[in-house]
Amino acid sequence: MKKIFFILVLIFTFNTFALVQDSLKNKWIPSLVTNIGFNQVAFSNWVKGGENSIAWSILANFSYNNTSDLWTYKNSLKGLFGRSKIGSGNYITTDNDLYIENLVSYNVGWAVSPYLSNSIRTQITKGYDYKSSPTKQISDLFDPGYITQTLGFTFDKYPNIITRLGIGLQEVFTNKFIQYTDNATTTDVEKFKFETGIESVTDFDFKIDDNIIYKSKLRLFSQFKSLDIWDVRFDNIIAAKISKLISVNFNFLAIYEKAQSPKTQIKEGLQVGFVFNIL
Repeated sequence: MKKIFFILVLIFTFNTFALVQDSLKNKWIPSLVTNIGFNQVAFSNWVKGGENSIAWSILANFSYNNTSDLWTYKNSLKGLFGRSKIGSGNYITTDNDLYIENLVSYNVGWAVSPYLSNSIRTQITKGYDYKSSPTKQISDLFDPGYITQTLGFTFDKYPNIITRLGIGLQEVFTNKFIQYTDNATTTDVEKFKFETGIESVTDFDFKIDDNIIYKSKLRLFSQFKSLDIWDVRFDNIIAAKISKLISVNFNFLAIYEKAQSPKTQIKEGLQVGFVFNIL
C-alpha cells in the first residue's frame, strides 16, 4: 500500500507541474546533470599484496524551475546509487538515496515570501547492514519513507543563499522495518507515524572559482511536542570541473535523527567521474 501511495504522489506531483508547463512553457527551465564514477584495480602475479576491486556510482540531479514577477516554482530530484566489490566477495551497496523537493512561493512585495513545499526522502532500493553477521537488510524503497509538507515564509533576496521557515507536517511510512515508526510504549504495531512541527531549510550555492562550486542544504525539523530535539540533515558538495566531461566531486553528509540512531551519522565520498549535461 505504501509503495502505491508513493507512486501516486509522484504521478500527481509531476502531472501538476506538466500542466503548469503547458500554460507557461516558454518560461520553464529544465536541467539534468548526471555524474558517473568508476574505479577498478586488478592484479596478476603481484607479489606485494593487494586484492582486485571494482566500484561505481551514479549521481543524477534534475531541476525544473520557473520564475515570474509573482510566482516561483522550484522542483528538484537528486538520486545517488553506487556499488562496490572486493576480490571474490559479493557486491555491496555504497550509495542509495533519493530526495525529491517541490516548492511554490508567491511574491507579495515583502522582505519574505509565503511558500508551500513538499519533499520526499527514501532509498532507491534495498539497504543492508554489512557489519552484522549474517548481513541484515535494514531498509527498502519507502521503508522507511518520509513525506513533509511545509507552509511558511522564504527569504531569497541574495543570489547565493535561500532560507525558509515554516510549519511542517511529516508522514513516516514503513512496511517491514517498523523501528522507524513503531511506538514502543503501546501494544499495537504502528507502520505509519504522523508528526507536526517546525521545519527550516537553508540552501547555499557559492562559486569558489571559475570551475569550482560549493553547494549545501541544511534541513532542521523538530516536533512541537519535543522542541528540544531536532532532526538535522546537512548535505554538502564541492564540485570541480576539470574539463567538459570530467569532474571531481567531494560529498559530505551529516544526519542526526534520534528515531534512527542516538549518534550522528556521517558519510563522505570523493568521486572522479564523467559529467553529462543532458538538459
